[in-house]
Amino acid sequence: MEEQQIKIEQQSGRLDKVIADEFAEYTRSQVVEWIKDELVTVNGAIKKAKYSVKPGDLIKFTVPEVKELDLQAENIPLDIVYEDDDLLVVNKPQGMVVHPSAGHEDGTLVNALMYHTPLSTINGVFRPGIVHRIDKDTSGLLMVAKNDQAHEALSAQLKAKKNLRQYIALVHGEFQENEGTIKAPIGRSTADRKKQAVIKDGRDAVTHFKVLQRYVGYTLLAVTLETGRTHQIRVHMQYIGHPVAGDPLYGPKKTLPGQGQYLHAATLGLTQPKTQAELVFEAPLPANFSAILEQLEPYADTNGD
Repeated sequence: MEEQQIKIEQQSGRLDKVIADEFAEYTRSQVVEWIKDELVTVNGAIKKAKYSVKPGDLIKFTVPEVKELDLQAENIPLDIVYEDDDLLVVNKPQGMVVHPSAGHEDGTLVNALMYHTPLSTINGVFRPGIVHRIDKDTSGLLMVAKNDQAHEALSAQLKAKKNLRQYIALVHGEFQENEGTIKAPIGRSTADRKKQAVIKDGRDAVTHFKVLQRYVGYTLLAVTLETGRTHQIRVHMQYIGHPVAGDPLYGPKKTLPGQGQYLHAATLGLTQPKTQAELVFEAPLPANFSAILEQLEPYADTNGD
């Protein structure tokens, strides 16, 4: 392991930013991870990334050794919608886990991506290339970084809310309104640690929705994310009394049959990190989603416009 240190003189600002500015070979995302792992000290004490440095502060940190990926590349077919030297956009099928974790060591999107292309290293050993995630049983579009510079740029776009992320959701109940916005903070549920919930001191979460089609007992929505909290659409829809159909975690026990929630990441917009070209991609509804819509009874006046 490599030891580094800085004595603060004129520098000012957040701890993570100051370190990243001082050492160009390290990315800010890497620095944040080291701070979380308590590899960084200020005057011998552990501080958070947002700590504001002060003159005289002595910052020391340990650069961890780069671990070899012990994941196995797997020749799993991928539905690649777009690819260049910096990134690719993939249409993930329902039922595929995005990255390995306990109980899902193989067969994930990451295993498949590793077989196809080199990936960025910013998100560590088990999440190479993964800039953002969608749930196992949510289908649709994900952007994947092939190098660290692209990863930084794409992550910055997400943080600045510059990406277009629109989902198609089939939810329980019949909407009176044609469109609306849900603003409700989300955090981990105190009642069930497996769930997220709308809680008072949660992180800001904003979801926009528009009715696409009305059915008897159900509504098809276009849902646009302004923020990207864990399970955001599923939690917000449950919160307003319209849980996503088929959702085993947030939906009612009596729901539509299938392999999970009827939620599809249909549209993804991004800025290409090098060329700055504005790119927008779309993925059609998967066959099981289209099939269930065919079985529902539409209203005579179904247009939500």
